[in-house]
Amino acid sequence: MNVNEVISNRAIEIMGGVVGSKSPVHPNDHVNMSQSSNDTFPTAMSVATAYEVQEGLMPALRVLRDDLDAKSEAWSGIVKIGRTHLMDAVPITLGQEFGGYAQHVRNSLLRAKASMVHLTELAIGGTAVGTGINSHPEYAERMARQISKLTGLPFVSAPNKFESLAAHDAQTALSGMLKTMALSLLKISNDVRMLGSGP
Repeated sequence: MNVNEVISNRAIEIMGGVVGSKSPVHPNDHVNMSQSSNDTFPTAMSVATAYEVQEGLMPALRVLRDDLDAKSEAWSGIVKIGRTHLMDAVPITLGQEFGGYAQHVRNSLLRAKASMVHLTELAIGGTAVGTGINSHPEYAERMARQISKLTGLPFVSAPNKFESLAAHDAQTALSGMLKTMALSLLKISNDVRMLGSGP
């Protein structure tokens, strides 16, 4: 806010006005122009995380899922011993085992897709505290539409700006999803490593 006041006063000074008068250049109405780091930072976080989930994570998960499904099919006739608690148990096909791995990835993909619902809700337009003060009544909706147009992602104006400014629940939920996915991938890699260690 202080920067806005400095810019406002400098503009007033250049225009021959009285420094500190906030006229004819007001720090909020003219310099800030509906901008606040309180809504732009969360918006940037949402855009960045949603974009990475949509364009990076989900395509990678689809490739892995498809590869594991292909191995499941290709190895459907290979019978091996199943294990429980690292002890030999009953027969299972290698295809069934890899089908399970594919399902782990499929579940991660579904969770990633579900995370997009709230990642695409944008705080922009809430301005400083969520009221939208000093912004045009259509600013939030127009910004969401423009960001959607630029990114190709289905961004919308957050239904409650007070919540969207005050918390980062969507990113927190995404973090939990990523941790779950990482544990699934760790389980798969440990199983494959175990497969390579003996019968």
